[in-house]
Amino acid sequence: DVFIRNIYKDYKQLELSASNLDEVDAWKASFLRAGVYPEKEKPAGDNETVTEIEETSVDPQLERQVETIRNLVDSYMRIVTKTIRDLVPKAIMFLIVNKVSEFLRDGDLLANLYQLGDTDSLMEESQLEAQKREEMFRMYHACKEALKIIGEINMSTMSTDAPPAVASDWLRSNGPSPIPRPGMGGGLTVQRPAPMPPRPTGNVQDASSLVNRPLAGPPGGLPAPLLPIRVHNNSAVQNGVPPRIPDRPQKPSRPY
Repeated sequence: DVFIRNIYKDYKQLELSASNLDEVDAWKASFLRAGVYPEKEKPAGDNETVTEIEETSVDPQLERQVETIRNLVDSYMRIVTKTIRDLVPKAIMFLIVNKVSEFLRDGDLLANLYQLGDTDSLMEESQLEAQKREEMFRMYHACKEALKIIGEINMSTMSTDAPPAVASDWLRSNGPSPIPRPGMGGGLTVQRPAPMPPRPTGNVQDASSLVNRPLAGPPGGLPAPLLPIRVHNNSAVQNGVPPRIPDRPQKPSRPY
């Protein structure tokens, strides 16, 4: 730096050349860090002549000292600001507490209370607070009663398992079930064919022809089912004994 300053001391300007703009910006930054600033021109007025202002370079050591002092001042001011923010609320509370203690200690409080006359009104509860307290009491008692009712229901309710299925095999083994009476409710109704009318005495051929003849249909329009052909003994037909009425079909088992 000393060598360059001695060479260019008497020159008012310095000309530099570089291959690209990045190198030019690097040189400018280096000169600015060293304390060499670009020349500033003052605009001329209407009747004033243009004067050139010589810009002298600043000592880099002095610039570093100024920067150090600026950093120290900034640090000091930050410390002072933090201390004031910490001490001012404490000082305010300290003064308030001292003034209140002096007011109580000197007896001015008792004198002011006696001047009011009615001291019982100071401890009287406001109407709004009393209403809120009553509402909270009612809510508390209602919740307590509800919990009591729920607990009684839980204690009195007993749950039992479903009964096992009833075996219905004995119904099938004991023969046909009794015919349900009309008018009785419940149960499944089982349809059975109508009983066959008594047959007149005659030949077997006449009986078979009567059996194969279809009966009169129901009023609904559907044809009646054909009766099954039964084979009878010749002796029974010749003796005029009517055939036996078929048994009622078995009742299906009910699901449980």
